[in-house]
Order: sequence, then structure tokens, then C-alpha cells
Amino acid sequence: MFAENDVGLQTTEKTVAMAFPAAGGGCSAGSCGSSPAQMSALSDAIRAKVADHPCYSEDAHHYFARMHAAVAPACNIQCNYCNRKYDCANESRPGVVSEVLTPEQAVKKTLAVAAAIPQMSVLGIAGPGDPLANPQRTFATFRRLAEKAPDIKLCVSTNGLALPECVEELARHNIEHVTITINCVDPDIGAKIYPWIFWKNRRVRGRAAAAILIEQQQKGLEMLVARDILVKVNSVMIPGVNDEHLKEVSRIVKAKGAFLHNVMPLIAEAEHGTFYGLMGQRSPTAPELKNLQDACEGGMNMMRHCRQCRADAVGMLGEDRGGEFTLDKVEPMEIDHEAALARRLAFREQARAELKARRARAHAIPTGAQVISLHRPPRKPAGRAVLMAVATKGSNLVNEHFGYAREFLLYEATESGARMVGHRRTDKYCGGIETCGDGDSRIERIVRALDGCEVVLCARIGYEPWSRLEAAGIKPDAEHAMEPIEEAVMAVWREMLKAGKLQSAAPGERRA
Repeated sequence: MFAENDVGLQTTEKTVAMAFPAAGGGCSAGSCGSSPAQMSALSDAIRAKVADHPCYSEDAHHYFARMHAAVAPACNIQCNYCNRKYDCANESRPGVVSEVLTPEQAVKKTLAVAAAIPQMSVLGIAGPGDPLANPQRTFATFRRLAEKAPDIKLCVSTNGLALPECVEELARHNIEHVTITINCVDPDIGAKIYPWIFWKNRRVRGRAAAAILIEQQQKGLEMLVARDILVKVNSVMIPGVNDEHLKEVSRIVKAKGAFLHNVMPLIAEAEHGTFYGLMGQRSPTAPELKNLQDACEGGMNMMRHCRQCRADAVGMLGEDRGGEFTLDKVEPMEIDHEAALARRLAFREQARAELKARRARAHAIPTGAQVISLHRPPRKPAGRAVLMAVATKGSNLVNEHFGYAREFLLYEATESGARMVGHRRTDKYCGGIETCGDGDSRIERIVRALDGCEVVLCARIGYEPWSRLEAAGIKPDAEHAMEPIEEAVMAVWREMLKAGKLQSAAPGERRA
């Protein structure tokens, strides 16, 4: 147990930050993270800050990896959806870690990860408590890492209670990305989410606690924006508590200069031991989450590729390689830091070139595109929206075998293009090529997870899961393996349009 001054349970944040002042122009409706259209509208300075950041740029998350350093054990607030757990390797959610590190250990581990994973571009501190409730440990880590690996971006994620007093220190350490978890701007709603805060050496409870927290969060947001620090706002969607209210949260944080809003689903399984979980508070359904994200999207950039990572996550978004870099494995490693840096820089140069080419394709006028006269009314769009699931290992390619996918990215295809609208976690269908164990029960869980999808794109798929997906009204497609995701999605959409499958049906309604 921690002493009273170390404070009690968990903060709710994710890792790496993102949301930035409304600089350099707006972005297209429907963008999630920094989409290709949005990236082109940003100033060169802002674009440089987000280009390699997997949490701030939807594009970048296909190419770049992140690491969370678990150096912040204490927290200064209690959230009804949080329960910090240690030595827990089988859960993937905020606040869970296997090892709490000292700053020295965190730097050593970060350098080991950066040497082994050239995609590594970001080090974030997001827990398992609140980084700014542990300022000495947090800033010592940043200070040491900036000396050892200045090419790695530094981020922090906070509940915001101690943020105003730390803004100057964040600026001195060249922290360019900060995430604030803001679940409400109404103290009455906040009282249902936060049982207490630890404020000025005492516990404050109920509505008074929520009012203090909200005031500090808003003040911190304004101070960060004034210093050109990019701010992402995370919000946990809690059905019946703050779901409708988050539209107001989104409006306010956008007005104050936050660039990105990440609305995440409540994780409330009883086995996690949270108050909400034990009291039976339900999580939102996937359609409920998407509808709220869509409602918040008007004029506000919405992040839809968040994975609600562990506080010690390592690797690409959607994967966790932390088990490869435990302290006992890191300690004996001999690392050529100069060679590792060269590999990272070479990878980034190649990835940036691919991203530049991808954006150029996204903005190119398709061959045979129709020129619409300003003197004629716009024609009715051809076809309807189609939701597709994509199995991918990264690099923005359809490159994962269906049987090995632990998650699917969701894309909505319309005549105007493909856009990522979320992701769905699943169990892996196959444990290996030779043995699939309880494959039948797993395919049922996968089908439920893909509810609403009409197509699944993957690199390969076996006969049995193919048949089960078809029986559920989901068309498997392995014809576009190793193709860029958006191009593959649009190719399938055009095939469906040509076959006459996209007329006279409501958006999202499946057709035989």
C-alpha cells in the first residue's frame, strides 16, 4: 500500500498524448487522428510534431511503435473505472503493469527497446498512477532519456489535477505532446465518476472534488495550448453517466484549443475489480461508441485508433511486446547505441517516404473522375456506406492471416473514399497451423466482434472460418493481400457497386 501522500488508486490515462492547438487549418470531417487530408492542412511545424507519433497520427500508427515507461506508481485521484494491477501479464488496459521501474531502469529498458525495434519513435509515461503525481520520477526519466536518445519523442498522460503547476517543467523538458483525461465539465456528473481526489494534503470527496479537478484540467489545457504544446483529450464513455455529456466536453475542449478528442469505451468487467465492474455498470456497445464519436466529430478531430494500452505497453499499437523486455532480460543486453540510432533514422526516412507517397495517392484525382459543373446540382452519391474489417500487421497493408488476427481495423467505404472508424479486438482463431483448439467457440466470438461488418479483408483464410463468416453474412476476401488498406477497401467497394449490391439499402444494412 502507498502512504497517504502517495495517494491511492489509479489514473485513467492512456499513454502518449495527442491533441493540439487549432493551428495550420482544419481537417476533413471524418478524420481520425491525423488523417492524410488533415496532415496536408497542418503547418510544417505541427506536421513535424505528429508525423512519427502513432497516437497522434492515424497514418503513423501503421508504421511507428511506442513504449510506455511505468515509473509513476502513485495517483492523486480515484476513478470508479480504475484499478491498478501489478504483475499482471494477461490484461491489456490502462493502469496494468508487470513491473514498476525506477528512472534508471526505465531509460535502460527504453534504450533496449529502441535498439531492438527500429520503429520505436515515442516514449510515454502514463502510469500506472499519474505521472504528475510522481513528478520527480517522471522528470528524471525524461531528463536522462533526452540525453541518451534525443531522437525519441517524449509524452505524458495525466488526469490534470497537478497539471497547471507542472506546465513550465513540461515545457523545459521539450514535452511536445500531453494527453489529459477529461470525462466531464459538470461537477454533478464528475461526482458519479470520481469518489475522491487528493488535494493540498487532504482528501476531498464528492461534488467538491469533481469541481476542483475540472477547474485544474481546464486551466492546464489552456496553459499548454498557450505554449504550443499539443493536447489530446481522452474521455471514457460511461453509459448512463456521461455519454450524452461528452458532446459538451468535446465542444469545450475544442474551443480551448485541443486538437484531438479520443472517446474510449468503459472497460468494466467484474474480474478487474473496479467499482463500476463490481456494481454492474455496463460498457458501451460498439455501435453506441461509434455513434457518440460521430456526434462529437463535427468540427473536432476524433481519434479512433486508440487501443487503451497498458501502462507498460511496448511495440506497435495493437501489439504488446513487453514480455520480451522485462528487467531480467534487459540487464544483460549489450547494445551498440550508435548503430541502433542509425537503424531508427533509416527506418524513419523510409517510412516517411512511404507516407508521403500514400498522401499523394490519397489526394490524386482518380482516373476518369467526373468534373462537376458549378451550374448543375450535385448528383446523388453512388452506392451506400459499407463497413469492412481488415486484418493487418502494420505498414498500412492487408498482411495478416485471419487465423492469427487479434484485432481488426474497421474502415467505412463510400464513394468519397475509405476512412478508419475504429477497431475490434478478438481472440486469435488459431493457436497455430496444426492445432486450433476450440476453434468453433472462437469463431463465434469473432463473428460477434465483427457485428455490422459486411466484408473481412485478410492475407489468407481457411475454409472453416470462411464458411462460418459467410453463414453470418460477412464476406471473406483474401484477393487483396499485401495491398495498401485504403486501396483494397475501395477496390472491394467498387466491386460491390458494380455487382449491384450497394443500392436501395440503409447504411450498415447487410445484403445477401
